[in-house]
Amino acid sequence: MEQPDLAAQWTRIRARLQGEVGEVIYRTWLRQMTLSGMDGDEVTVTLPTRFIRDWVSSRYGDRISALWQNENPAVRRVDIRVESGNASSVGLTESLALPAVEPRRTATHLAPSAPNPRPGDRGSQVPASYAEIAEERADPRPDLAAALDPRFSFEGFVVGKPNEFAYACARRVAAQPSSPGFNPLFLYGGVGLGKTHLMHAVAWELTDRTDRRYSVAYMSAEKFMYRFIAAIRSQSTMEFKEHLRSVDVLMIDDLQFLIGKDNTQEEFFHTFNYLVEAGKQIVVSADKSPSDLSGLEHRLRTRLGCGMVADLHTTTYELRISILEAKAARAGISIPVKVMEFLAHKITSNVRELEGALNRLIAHANLFGRSVTLETAHEVLHDILKAHDRRVTIEEIQKKVAEHYSIRLTDMSSARRARAVARPRQVAMFLAKQLTSRSLPEIGRKFGNRDHTTVMHAVSRVSELMQRDGNFAEDVELLRRLLES
Repeated sequence: MEQPDLAAQWTRIRARLQGEVGEVIYRTWLRQMTLSGMDGDEVTVTLPTRFIRDWVSSRYGDRISALWQNENPAVRRVDIRVESGNASSVGLTESLALPAVEPRRTATHLAPSAPNPRPGDRGSQVPASYAEIAEERADPRPDLAAALDPRFSFEGFVVGKPNEFAYACARRVAAQPSSPGFNPLFLYGGVGLGKTHLMHAVAWELTDRTDRRYSVAYMSAEKFMYRFIAAIRSQSTMEFKEHLRSVDVLMIDDLQFLIGKDNTQEEFFHTFNYLVEAGKQIVVSADKSPSDLSGLEHRLRTRLGCGMVADLHTTTYELRISILEAKAARAGISIPVKVMEFLAHKITSNVRELEGALNRLIAHANLFGRSVTLETAHEVLHDILKAHDRRVTIEEIQKKVAEHYSIRLTDMSSARRARAVARPRQVAMFLAKQLTSRSLPEIGRKFGNRDHTTVMHAVSRVSELMQRDGNFAEDVELLRRLLES
């Protein structure tokens, strides 16, 4: 029998099964089946683990045999077995080509081409081009792994001073996963600064390597928790553990969601330990550094901080301009410099919102056939601009900084010069200059009628200290994010 016919038969059988059992059962269990070839009158179908093989065989083995016999009377027996040598990619790949070759491991809905089979392998009975017959190659367990966004690659990430360290760390992990000092990789920063982008970029890179293709599970902490709860309710926690602990790379986004969820933290802690001890890579993101995630267990915060911790700082004006230029270039549209400068000045805290504003301008121009001008930017983005007109007040800054450094609010305007008071006061002046539109004399008056040169000195001193002292810079950036949120 011609192998393309065998391939087409398998495609039709899978479609029949999907229609009969429903989408949920099919995607959870049956989609993981891989055709391994036909030897005489026997067809072999493989599954990634013994547990899944037993479940499918006991419930659908007879039906799969019947469907094969209907499609091909020459088939007398269907052998459902565990795919050999595939423990590290449990449930993360689905190959419609014969997997006697090492499967190309994917995270989520990636659709790579199949590699060429090795001579002598049983799977060489069906050519690698068999995969082309399938219209879809996706993660067989979408409930555990989230989809990767094709826009989020390293090439699409605009690098600047606020994010260059995190970018370099992500690149290192993508090139050498589980290397000493970089496992786990912990990325943290405010909303819309590029944490998720870098995580997706790492996943794309690892699943597209030519030397070895890694199995990657990427999901949000919220999804991790919901799937864990669902596994408890369905009494399938062992399967849940087996799935997660079989991957080469585990990526958890927005870990702060686990604060207060003690049982889920416990499960994540044990999964974390198992994977790291097995030499597997962990990549985690959160809105704060491990030491500042006070709602997490101490032992988990300690483990998260034992690898590489990289901060994505608030964007600078120059980086925002670069992001807008790159976005406009990819869209193939010309945006006046004045418009980009206007957006970069107005939308300062969130790259996602900045890109969204530009997308809206581009869509407006395309829909109405108008050029992008400063006037249309004011008109189209009036709601976003209005939201950003809300300014942080100097009083808010003084209160937040005083609380952070445990000093009295009155010390902000007092004459005390002790370092424990003077340094927080300088930080508050620095943030007032950065986050408000007040002039230097106006800021000085709010701090006990100080001269504008005192404010200038404070701004200069804090900037200098931020360059020299990473911990101090992290402290100031944390205050900035708290004030802007």
